[in-house]
Amino acid sequence: MTLPELLKQDFLPEFQFQASRSGGAGGQNVNKVSTKVELRFNVLNSSLLDDNQKELIQKKCKNQINLENELIIVSQEERTQLRNKNTVIKKFKELLIKALTIPKKRIKVTPTAGMIAERLKNKKMASDKKANRGKINFE
Repeated sequence: MTLPELLKQDFLPEFQFQASRSGGAGGQNVNKVSTKVELRFNVLNSSLLDDNQKELIQKKCKNQINLENELIIVSQEERTQLRNKNTVIKKFKELLIKALTIPKKRIKVTPTAGMIAERLKNKKMASDKKANRGKINFE
């Protein structure tokens, strides 16, 4: 399954949400309301991902995966639980895009004579500019 097709899939049945009190400043709202949302997604038990995708996610997101193979994403920026839930889902999709996008292979390019001459000319100009920054002698 390609990445755009994968992002159209409904991951909600495989998500586990947990709400708790947010930390930090915020007055009485922080002390009374559980607005912090934690998303847990079991990478190995997912039916929407194939083995290759599971392996890529585990390798690239290893700092966010616990011992039970759960990918954990937390949001506590917003003042409501619903907004934090939406933020966490958005972060999950961004993380999927980042983890499953394979970078293009770099093609080595040999510099042309013109490119080399231009680089040397720029280096010489920078060198001359810095050489003229010395103290002025009024003798």
